[in-house]
Amino acid sequence: MSTAGTVRRQMVRIDEDLCTGCGACVSPCAEGAIRMVDGKAHVVRDELCDGAGFCLGVCPTGALTIEVREAAPFDEAAVEEHAAGAPRTYIPQVCFRCGTGEDDAPLLPVRTAGTSTWVCTRCLPSLIHG
Repeated sequence: MSTAGTVRRQMVRIDEDLCTGCGACVSPCAEGAIRMVDGKAHVVRDELCDGAGFCLGVCPTGALTIEVREAAPFDEAAVEEHAAGAPRTYIPQVCFRCGTGEDDAPLLPVRTAGTSTWVCTRCLPSLIHG
C-alpha cells in the first residue's frame, strides 16, 4: 500500500556493511542519485534514483542490489535540477585495456577475471570477438 506521495517501485539499495567506499558506483549513475558520504556510497534522494541498476555491475563487493519498496516516484525534473545545482563529482574511471578515460570515450561496466571494471567502446569489439 502506498502512502501519500510514494509509490512501490524499484530502488537501488546499498549495504553499508559491504560498501568499501571505492566510489565505482557513482559514475554509472547518470542521475547523480549516488554520492559518497562519509566514505560510503548513499542514494542521496529517492526521487533521483530511476532503479535501472547500472551501478550494480561495477560494485566489487556486491553492496548494491535492487529492491522493491515504497519511495518517492522517480522525478526527471528533480534530476535535471539536481545536476544543474551541483558540479558532477565522481571518481574518473578508465578502460582496463587501453587506459582511455570516461571523459574521452564512453565506458561500459564489465566483469573480467572475476573483477568488476570498465571497458571503452573502442576496446569492446576486440574483447567480444577476440
